[in-house]
Amino acid sequence: MKNLHTNTETTHHPSTDSDLSRRAFLKTGVGSLVAGSLLGNALADEKPKSETLVTQLFRSLSPQQKASICFAFDHPLRSKVNNNWMINKSQKETLNSDQIDLVREIFLSLHSPEYANKVLDQVIHDSEGEGFDRGTSVALFGEPDSSFEFVLTGRHCTRRCDGNSVKGAAFGGPIFYGHAAKGFREAADHPGNAYWYQAVRANEVFKMLDGKQREVALVDKVREEKETATVALSGKKSELPGIPMGALSNDQRNMVRKVLAEVLAPFRREDAEESLRLIEPHFDALHMAFCKSMDIGGDGIWDVWQIEGPNMIWLFRGAPHVHTWVHIRES
Repeated sequence: MKNLHTNTETTHHPSTDSDLSRRAFLKTGVGSLVAGSLLGNALADEKPKSETLVTQLFRSLSPQQKASICFAFDHPLRSKVNNNWMINKSQKETLNSDQIDLVREIFLSLHSPEYANKVLDQVIHDSEGEGFDRGTSVALFGEPDSSFEFVLTGRHCTRRCDGNSVKGAAFGGPIFYGHAAKGFREAADHPGNAYWYQAVRANEVFKMLDGKQREVALVDKVREEKETATVALSGKKSELPGIPMGALSNDQRNMVRKVLAEVLAPFRREDAEESLRLIEPHFDALHMAFCKSMDIGGDGIWDVWQIEGPNMIWLFRGAPHVHTWVHIRES
């Protein structure tokens, strides 16, 4: 069993106006985001599929390497996630230079063309001088010809590629991304942060709320960060922090949908589309919350927010720097 290194720093009725509004938005809003430049474009089809690259990596491994980085598909290590961890030894210690280059290509292919290099730069930056080869590690679970999953971890990074081996799970399971662009404690405007735009967009929802809605949406605290337990799904449809989608108007609800599409923009089209498909059937049970006790600079731009429902958690913690925990399942 390999070492796990951790470091602390989710009867038919006639269509209503709401139904028609939702369908129209999905057709003209989220649908266009998924098909357009936000969530990928034709350039993505010119590159090998991530799963093909993972198969290539697996087949390149020597018996000694397989003993080091390969596990049974049902190994409990596959489902873990954290903000700063190495799933086993670094790439530099387990792979040769050609294989490390292949892992880099896998990582890039798991992201949209618009964001891939920016996200890679973030991982390298947050490796604190270790670089991509020493600052990240990989593990392979199962085998590509059957059930399998590739997992890459490091500081502010947990990414997965599973070829839909994990049924009904976006990304193949929980993921993590974050950034400390200008030191551990970032300024209120988070200069240079690759993901701060997501909080800015989420705050557009808050701006649309009236006074009573804001009182419900603002909470004293959100989920605590507790390694894999951070993304545990409650299955609850009510009594969740924040304002339920049922308390929002159609245009407010559609803005939430748009925010969900935009926070998925860094990822490859397949994962973004699957996430949206899994979220939509439970959309009415989602709650959106903004944390009023963690407002850097006291500027009313809420650094910490979350969207939670019975089958998902999207926790964005922008204080002291960005940590984002994501878990989306079928039900």
